[in-house]
Amino acid sequence: MNLQLSGRRVLITGGGKGAGAAVVALFREEGAQVLTTARNRPTALPEELFVAADLTTVDGCATVAEAVKARMGGVDIIVHVVGGSSAPAGGFAALGEEEWQQELNLNLFPAVRLDRALLPGMLAQGEGVIVHVTSIQRELPLPESTTAYAAAKAALSTYSKSLSKEVSPQGVRVVRVSPGWIETEAAVALAERLAEQAGTDYEGGKQIIMGALGGIPLGRPSTPAEVANLIAFVASPLAGSITGTEFVIDGGTVPVV
Repeated sequence: MNLQLSGRRVLITGGGKGAGAAVVALFREEGAQVLTTARNRPTALPEELFVAADLTTVDGCATVAEAVKARMGGVDIIVHVVGGSSAPAGGFAALGEEEWQQELNLNLFPAVRLDRALLPGMLAQGEGVIVHVTSIQRELPLPESTTAYAAAKAALSTYSKSLSKEVSPQGVRVVRVSPGWIETEAAVALAERLAEQAGTDYEGGKQIIMGALGGIPLGRPSTPAEVANLIAFVASPLAGSITGTEFVIDGGTVPVV
């Protein structure tokens, strides 16, 4: 399928590994002009495609916004993949001020700050697409370990919906993609660690994770490439009338309509 992305100027945050790296690879295959960012550049990624920045900071977001304008002259598509959680297990009592601020700094504020910096250019040209990568955790939080992360992603989702209502009439589409468990490098490492603790193999470790999520009807996590495929489609002209909505890719994990 030709996604009609050739020549589009695309910023992808969190493109150094996992789903973000898969998104970068797919947009490049489709002929887009890609710029991505993370704290450190992967050796396999050409220097001209990358800007090193800490997006949890105001200065880091400003650095990326300036690089977009200087290197690409603006942007047609923004894909906010950056996110994650470093909060400890232990429920609400384990989450102090620092832990809460870290989750918001990583999962909410980069999108808010970069949109604020780059949206005026999209509005001036009368078109653009913003994809916010949320998470099924906003609907299915795990109290033991993901309360702050889930809350930050819920805030991102609400922000995204409100933004779509404001800017869609001016030609800028805003869409959310909500993954469940993705089999990234970090997920593989977690499954292997759980497997070792439980005295089982990698597949057994995967079953432990799926059990913690309440089961995945499909029987497996999504792959980074599958998530990238969905993101590329909703960002493409083929999805030209889609805005303000959220697409879940979780193998059926969320058990409600």
